[in-house]
Amino acid sequence: MKWYNYVACFFAGFFLANVVPHFIHGISGDGFPTPFAHPPGKGLSSPLINVLWALLNMIVGYLLYKAGKINSQNKMALVIFFIGIAVCSIMLSIAFVDKVHLN
Repeated sequence: MKWYNYVACFFAGFFLANVVPHFIHGISGDGFPTPFAHPPGKGLSSPLINVLWALLNMIVGYLLYKAGKINSQNKMALVIFFIGIAVCSIMLSIAFVDKVHLN
């Protein structure tokens, strides 16, 4: 595989991991930060915007998944895909730590 296929693997994982919080908050009727909020990434967007943002992330992630030629036979592609998921998940957990207050 070419180097750009591995880049696609990483970003496929990144975009697909980003689907989860936006989709969950959106279908639950909760506001959640998106790039379209005011201020971007800090204010809350409506549930509809979150669902639409999640669906766009899903489409982009799927296209990158196909471009990355990810399959069970290509172990390196799978590792890089899961690294993309891990990086996005860790970044989101840090970025949104103040959004939910546990009592």
